[in-house]
Amino acid sequence: MSLIQYYGTGKRKTSIARVFLRPGKGEITLYVNKKPRPFTDYFNLSRHASFIKQPLLLTETESKFDLFIRVNGGGMNGQVDAIRLGISRALVEFNKELRGTLRAAGLLTRDARIKERKKYGLLGARKAPQYHKR
Repeated sequence: MSLIQYYGTGKRKTSIARVFLRPGKGEITLYVNKKPRPFTDYFNLSRHASFIKQPLLLTETESKFDLFIRVNGGGMNGQVDAIRLGISRALVEFNKELRGTLRAAGLLTRDARIKERKKYGLLGARKAPQYHKR
């Protein structure tokens, strides 16, 4: 028996989310940094949960799939954005016709903003030591 599943990877800041959509009833299995976590307890803010489920609600597929999510690194907001991008990409793998809907909503665009690296001779990425004239 082969398991039908659709895969999508999402990244944001330092978070990486691997999302698997499997035909089911809408259950969500979440692993954060290799530890199983209850979805509703970990993402306890309603805006986080609704933000994650946005691609599913937009494409009306929220009760068609069970979600298996593995997310590593980063903070809460980065993880939420990474999961949302992973779900969107997995939905496109499931049905190519959903691409236009998700693209129009801006759910397939990777947010490339990351922390700027520290440069030598400076105190941070841009902060310079105090200047002394004399």
